[in-house]
Amino acid sequence: MSFGYQVLGFGSGISAETEASIEYVCVAGGGGGGHGYYAGGGGAGGYLTNTQDYPLEASTVITIVVGAGGAGGPNNTTKGSDGGLSSIASGAFSTVTSVGGGGGGTDGDAGGSNSLGRDGGSGGGSGGVSQAGGSATAGQGYDGGTTAASYKGAGGGGAGELGGGGWRGPSYSMDSSGGDGLQSDILIASTDVYYAGGGGGGLAGGYGWTAPGGSGGGGAGGSTGGTNGTVGTDGLGGGGGGNGNNAVGNDGGNGVVILRVKTSVYSGTSSGSPTISTNGAYTVLKFLANGTYTID
Repeated sequence: MSFGYQVLGFGSGISAETEASIEYVCVAGGGGGGHGYYAGGGGAGGYLTNTQDYPLEASTVITIVVGAGGAGGPNNTTKGSDGGLSSIASGAFSTVTSVGGGGGGTDGDAGGSNSLGRDGGSGGGSGGVSQAGGSATAGQGYDGGTTAASYKGAGGGGAGELGGGGWRGPSYSMDSSGGDGLQSDILIASTDVYYAGGGGGGLAGGYGWTAPGGSGGGGAGGSTGGTNGTVGTDGLGGGGGGNGNNAVGNDGGNGVVILRVKTSVYSGTSSGSPTISTNGAYTVLKFLANGTYTID
């Protein structure tokens, strides 16, 4: 089964007769958007998905960490904060770690380093003019946008797309949008879900126009005229929107870890209050907070 994003696999070397597998989606917290009139959007939390084999005879605990979203930039000389990492760790297989999304740059640093987007799972978008977006972590997302025009903050990168580089067309929202995330069908639902969208950039002079966040929980950017943008969505790892109304940046969304196992080998032992659903052959555990799942 494919989740739309290729990640290097893990080779256990265990024969098919003595192993089972866990499918996973691991999304870190999204980065916070920048403060200002044309600040950068936060980058999406790093996105990893794969299938991990483990020996059936193992009796071990899988420890789940879910990253929190980063805080929005508090003033016009401070970037948004990075999101927290998410991880899946066990003695039965290799640890999986998704990196938090990079914070968005501010527009108030007169071309200084605080205008640059921060590096992360996906990079934060830049604020100011002709400033660079943050770099993504290889295999987990895309870079934040680099501002290409005055008064238009760049969008944060998403799991599936670069952040927009600032307004260059007839619509104020064009190209400042957050990068889109990626879809997954791991939840045994009729509709696939997008995760890890980047936050939109702030637009000075937009007067009601707003740059949208990327699909997968990215928050919209703010705009001059009273629109402060929106936060990234919790449980999707979306980046927070950069502000365009000279206000505090918007927070990134918390991440998520999802495990899917065959119902025939599901142990029924977990902590941290995951949402558990079963549909015939598969059982899914969705963690919105730290917890564990025990392999029996």
